[in-house]
Amino acid sequence: MKILIAEDETRLADAIADALKGANYDVDCAFDGIEGAQKATSGQYDLVVLDIMLPGKDGFSILEEIRRMQPETRVIILSAKGELDDKLKGLEHGADDYMTKPFHFEELIARVNLQLRKKNEESGEILSLGNLQLDRKKGLLYNESNGQTLPISGKEYALTEYFLEHPSQILSREQLYNKVWGWDNNIESNNLEAYLSFIRKKLRLLGVDVSIKAIRGMGYRIETSEK
Repeated sequence: MKILIAEDETRLADAIADALKGANYDVDCAFDGIEGAQKATSGQYDLVVLDIMLPGKDGFSILEEIRRMQPETRVIILSAKGELDDKLKGLEHGADDYMTKPFHFEELIARVNLQLRKKNEESGEILSLGNLQLDRKKGLLYNESNGQTLPISGKEYALTEYFLEHPSQILSREQLYNKVWGWDNNIESNNLEAYLSFIRKKLRLLGVDVSIKAIRGMGYRIETSEK
């Protein structure tokens, strides 16, 4: 699960990031509203921890953009604005939760866990395409035609999940890098191809009717043999 923290107090943002990384989440930060809006609406994040008073663009405006462009993304507002009217405004704009500063890190992590658990329940534990299934809970690839399974984890899991969440769509190299390695990654260009090769090998071993194709000059697409 990938989380964005949109918070202009850099020390606080870094502290929140460290706490969430300690809970095994993949975390990026944005320190102003412009960067926050760009990242939050990119489709790379499962949840956004969003401050309201951000320079460049306020949190309510960012929240409206998220709900318009990435409605499945969970949003927890974390703000010093603690009046009832502020909380009601945040929830009316589509926030899933609202926390006020100061706060306890343990409570924030608990609320993040809750929102992401709800997201998983709504999206389902099984992703399918053709006769391929990905069991998110068990970390297994499954061929529903012959019953064969293979475990999958780490970057291979993250890439496969992202492809199956966007079936038949062309995903650019940049989208894949940002989703799996983060915005500020410094990975070598051949790392992506290496992981895609590992995934393709698993798909062949399973004998599924699904493959990942390179689309010249554009990116990659997961598709069934019927395509």
